[in-house]
Amino acid sequence: MLYRYRVLIFLFSLSMITYLDRVCISVVGKRMKDDMDLTNEQFGWILGAFSLAYALFEVPTGALGDWLGPRKVLLRVVLWWSVFTALTGVASGLIMLIAIRFLFGMGEAGAYPNSSIVIARWFPAVETGRAQAFIWAAGRLGGALAPLVVVPLAASLGWRASFWVMGLIGVVWAVVWYQWFRDFPREKKGISENELAYIQEHRRFRVQAHGLAWGALLRSRNLWALVLMFHFYMYGAYFFYSWLPIYLQEGRQFTENEMQFFTTLPFISGAIGCFMGGFISDWLVKRFGLRIGRASVGMVGMGLSSLVMWVSALSEDNLTAAYLLSAGMLFKDLTLPVSFAVCVDIGKSRAGTVSGTMNMIGQLGGFFLAVFFGRIVDLSGDYNYPLYIIGTLLGFSSLLWLVIDPTQELWEHEQTQKVDTGLLDG
Repeated sequence: MLYRYRVLIFLFSLSMITYLDRVCISVVGKRMKDDMDLTNEQFGWILGAFSLAYALFEVPTGALGDWLGPRKVLLRVVLWWSVFTALTGVASGLIMLIAIRFLFGMGEAGAYPNSSIVIARWFPAVETGRAQAFIWAAGRLGGALAPLVVVPLAASLGWRASFWVMGLIGVVWAVVWYQWFRDFPREKKGISENELAYIQEHRRFRVQAHGLAWGALLRSRNLWALVLMFHFYMYGAYFFYSWLPIYLQEGRQFTENEMQFFTTLPFISGAIGCFMGGFISDWLVKRFGLRIGRASVGMVGMGLSSLVMWVSALSEDNLTAAYLLSAGMLFKDLTLPVSFAVCVDIGKSRAGTVSGTMNMIGQLGGFFLAVFFGRIVDLSGDYNYPLYIIGTLLGFSSLLWLVIDPTQELWEHEQTQKVDTGLLDG
């Protein structure tokens, strides 16, 4: 097997573990709320603490990966979040839970920006979209597995034990990763000269003479359109990550077993959407060019997701609404690998910083959704009101793809020189 595909297996498993840990709290959310006598608004602040910390530390850990390399940074990321995943299982009250989940978010921040750095260094440009598709589909599969793993654990050992098991899995991954992976292809013993030459020929970086030019980030309308698009995207994403199980149980009167199935189904749909989005985008790039190949998938995916979310909220039949939500997840996730592929397209050797910036602004959308969903439901008594807002914002996200241009590199007007990954290795 080619070595870059072995690297992809590591990133695939990392993404699965990320979502196993992230979705675990929402799967046992009703049990936690009942056990600790939490309101929807209080539970929203617990969920939001993770999102806020995740947002605040995205750019620093993405930039750190550009500087130190993803091998060391991902080791720190996974060990940190695994510890605080396990500590969630010993929390005794609201304030302690908020603090632990904030620290958990600090640790997990940077996982996907650093995965983008790995892709930028190890994969040729024509494989970027499909590599991102595998990573994000893996996250969705992790989310799909979470109810199947966590619900039986919680039923037999209690909800706290599920967090201890999830934390242990992350520690094992981190140890194996650090032993095997190397930051650049030429540093890895055993890689063939043919594969190394192929990667170097098709994956060229743009290196800045004076470090990272933050002004190029702040002045870029292209980047602002990208991050605002992803901000709106994350309102929809965090509904599925954080509130879907409670929405189904308390808003649609599903039993825990029914919830387990209809929480799993959207993540399976999302995995399909990720694969489709990445592969379709790469095919369109080859046929029609970079801009059409990326933007058409993003616009169609977000537009259809917006429509489906509205129809689901309006549906009076609970089963119909649940199936529509699964379709909404599929359409929404057509956009996910494309969004991170654009970060590589416009960021090049600073892909970690660019994807960290996009994910930071996006996670703030997740924070607002996590907090305000519970507040709106507590005030209105209607779990569907937030879905109308989410559907509208997904529509805005679709329109922003008219502005996003993946052919416009952020530092293309600066005095730079192109070198291949072999020279970058030093």
